[in-house]
Amino acid sequence: MNLHVLSAGPIQTNAYLLTEPATGEAVLVDAPDAVWPEVAELLSADGCRLREVWLTHGHWDHTQGAAEVVRQSGAKVRAHRDDRVLIETPEVMRDFLVRGIRLEPVKVDIWVDQGERFTALGAEVEVRHVPGHCPGNVLFYFPSARLALVGDVLFAGSVGRTDLPGGSMEKLADSIRGQIYSLPDETVIYPGHGPATTVGDEKRHNPHVRG
Repeated sequence: MNLHVLSAGPIQTNAYLLTEPATGEAVLVDAPDAVWPEVAELLSADGCRLREVWLTHGHWDHTQGAAEVVRQSGAKVRAHRDDRVLIETPEVMRDFLVRGIRLEPVKVDIWVDQGERFTALGAEVEVRHVPGHCPGNVLFYFPSARLALVGDVLFAGSVGRTDLPGGSMEKLADSIRGQIYSLPDETVIYPGHGPATTVGDEKRHNPHVRG
C-alpha cells in the first residue's frame, strides 16, 4: 500500500491518498479544496481507481473539495453521523469562515461508528470515534501497517482546537488518551495539518495531553 501526503486548500490541510496497485484500489482520506487534480495524477501513476473518500470530520477545510472528487471519480463517502449537519449542510459554518470560501454539500453513503472494522486496500481498518475537536471526528487505523489517520484530534506537539461549536477540551483529552494513546507506541500518526508523528512521541512529549 502506498501513502501519498497531499497538502491543499486555503490553510494547507492534509489529505492522504492510499493506493494499492496490486488490486487497483484507492482511498482518499479528507478532501481539501482543489485536491482533485493531484489525486487524479497519482491515481493514474499508480494504476488505481478511487473507490471511497473517508472524512475524518466535517470541518470545511477537510470537506471543501469532496463534492468535486466524488463527481470526478464516483467514489463513495464514509463519515460519522455526528457530523452529518456539517457535511451535508455546510452553510452552517459560514459564520466561522473567511469571506469568499466556497462550500458545497456532500452526500455521505456510509456512516461509520466506534469500533467498526472493515476491509479496504486488502487490509483491515478499525474506526475509532475521537470527539472533542469536532463531534463526529473519527480516526482510521490500519493495524497491519501500524498507521492511523486522525484528522485534527492530535498533531505533532499539539492538539486540535476546541473553541468551535461542539468542541470540548475534556472530551478531546479523553479521546486522545483512550483512543490514540492506547494504540501501539510505534503507530505513525498522520494528522490533518503538519508532519507525521508517533503515538509514543506524543505520549511522552505532547505538552497538552500526556499519556
